[in-house]
Amino acid sequence: MAYHQDPLAETSVVKFKGQDFQSLRDHCLSKGLLFEDDTFPAADSSIGLKLLQEKELQNPTWKRPTMDPSRGPPYFILEGASRFDIQQGQAGDCWVLAALGSLTQSPQCLQRILPTDQSFSHKYAGIFHFRFWQCGQWVDVVVDDRLPVKDQRHYLFVCPRKNNHEFWPCLLEKAYAKLHGSYSHLHYGYIEDAFVDLTGGVVTIPGPSPTPSDLMMVVKTAAQAGSLMACQTPPGPTIGDSEMENGLVSRHAYTVTGAEQVQYRRGWEEIMRLWNPWGQTEWKGRWSDRSLEWQETQDPKKHQLHKNKDDGEFWISCRDFQDNFSRLIICNQIPISLDHGNTLHERWSEMTHESQGTKGNAAEGPWQDPQYLFSVQDPTEGYNVIVSFTIQPQSLTSTKREIPLTFRVFKVDSQFQQFQERLPPKFFSQGRAHVQGMHLKTKYNVTRYFHLSPGTYVVVPWTTKDEVGFFLRIFVKLSSMDRNLDSNFNLREVKASQIQQNIFQRYAQQKPDIDAPQLQHLLNQELLQGLPGDTFSLDECRSIVALMDLKVNGRLDQEEFKRLWERLTKCQAVFQNTRRSSGDLLSADLWQAIKNTDFLAGISISRDLLELMTLRYSDSADKVSFPSLVCFLMRLEVMSKTFRNLSKDGRGLYLTEMQWMHLVMYS
Repeated sequence: MAYHQDPLAETSVVKFKGQDFQSLRDHCLSKGLLFEDDTFPAADSSIGLKLLQEKELQNPTWKRPTMDPSRGPPYFILEGASRFDIQQGQAGDCWVLAALGSLTQSPQCLQRILPTDQSFSHKYAGIFHFRFWQCGQWVDVVVDDRLPVKDQRHYLFVCPRKNNHEFWPCLLEKAYAKLHGSYSHLHYGYIEDAFVDLTGGVVTIPGPSPTPSDLMMVVKTAAQAGSLMACQTPPGPTIGDSEMENGLVSRHAYTVTGAEQVQYRRGWEEIMRLWNPWGQTEWKGRWSDRSLEWQETQDPKKHQLHKNKDDGEFWISCRDFQDNFSRLIICNQIPISLDHGNTLHERWSEMTHESQGTKGNAAEGPWQDPQYLFSVQDPTEGYNVIVSFTIQPQSLTSTKREIPLTFRVFKVDSQFQQFQERLPPKFFSQGRAHVQGMHLKTKYNVTRYFHLSPGTYVVVPWTTKDEVGFFLRIFVKLSSMDRNLDSNFNLREVKASQIQQNIFQRYAQQKPDIDAPQLQHLLNQELLQGLPGDTFSLDECRSIVALMDLKVNGRLDQEEFKRLWERLTKCQAVFQNTRRSSGDLLSADLWQAIKNTDFLAGISISRDLLELMTLRYSDSADKVSFPSLVCFLMRLEVMSKTFRNLSKDGRGLYLTEMQWMHLVMYS
């Protein structure tokens, strides 16, 4: 049983169909050839007969991306990957694209599946590769860049948006189609399966019928935890997906990109932001782009939130969301609880098993099948056990619509607890009741969520027909006694060279420096794991950039980021050593925090100034978050050093008005 510290730790990568990207590319470059993938040929078989017939796609041709007179040369990624780079084509794979759209909001997750060592210029050989999670391991899938087109110019499936010429979504879709056998295998599916394949995470579905306010808090809490979110509309009056009068598409998947509470008339309105993989079709009701609600509201966030663009993204009230969408799907690397106070600071243990399921035998009983025992140590609130089976794709055929595996969980009586590995047939006597839980079943995954009392339990899977290969994960929530206060946040101990070569370069997006939004993503999603409210805000990151920005260009290069990292590590130690047993740092502790900070040695401040700082950096409960402490300590250091550098006698300084304004307004 392992405690999850770094759910994205490196695991072995399997080469799909034995194809190695580096060696294949090097071979093509040495021969002056463009790669042609014989394992997924430019032929109708790679599209699939069912999709060709349903969409009446006759005689498609295949072409590589080339120079476009109106959009210029093709790019793999241009100025970072975004959900707005994606536009759905003829395949009904919105379930994949909605999950992928959510993934673009998490650079950490996107980097896992989207290797950046490929482009249409440097070492271009017509070959690209992507990674997907399959039953506990990452699989590297190689494709060539020949894409199916109609009339020599219209891409059949995901195509570049009109305002760009980026092909990473088109090629990623092709790699995912290859992994599943054809584009036809992507024609309708489950968002949950796409989330698992793209992240290796676990899916959570919120409880039934939350209030609009609760729904907004669920989305905001999940976003703070770095979760991916999508949703789905129910089927409409016609078969397949079709646009309805209100602008929504029936039987369609959307990405959830945010939630806010805005002032409206004499009260407040909870709204959610969604994105449609079709790229343009949007909601036409309340809080849509051109609605009266945006004209009437006087909320100060209005200009920040409201973007009247035909880009597929729109706002909808939480109440209208509940009336028009069938479910909200949330995916995280490890489980999170979205009820009982929306707590995010819990910890989970995980057990994994990989096995071949045996054919069920009703006559002999479930003791003939595999058995997996686990224990719940202490009582906890809400769902505290998640059991999830992922089916190996090769165990399924294209004709099977239902997952050929099911399972039950039984509590083990005290008289049987001496059996450590396998329970005897007597345990499964007639009338033995299994424990109940919420059920989630898709094409490749079957998951149940339980609230179990302390004790020992056994998971028993069985199949109804053929043997099925599967990967089993059992998550058990740890009680508060199992958590260490230091788990509230964690800055990874990474060497400066590793930061420069890996993390920094990943967020710099092939540029020599990063700006404040990139720094915010880096700190919150890559380095900082914290309680709700303990993440770095954009304003705090802008302040940090200004304090560390020696070139005064609003950006941090690798050397400046290295200095920042050293400061963050020291601030972390100060926070841990100064905070109280409850885990909180109070404003009354700031004096001690200064004394504990080695880079502030020799710096002193008056009690009056300290009182002003407590007003500036503490919240209404007199608590100081870790990001606030970082800004306070770093600003104190920089301002003290600035005074010493500008003062001629060490007691005062003379500045012109513009020098003073430059100093206080930017720093």
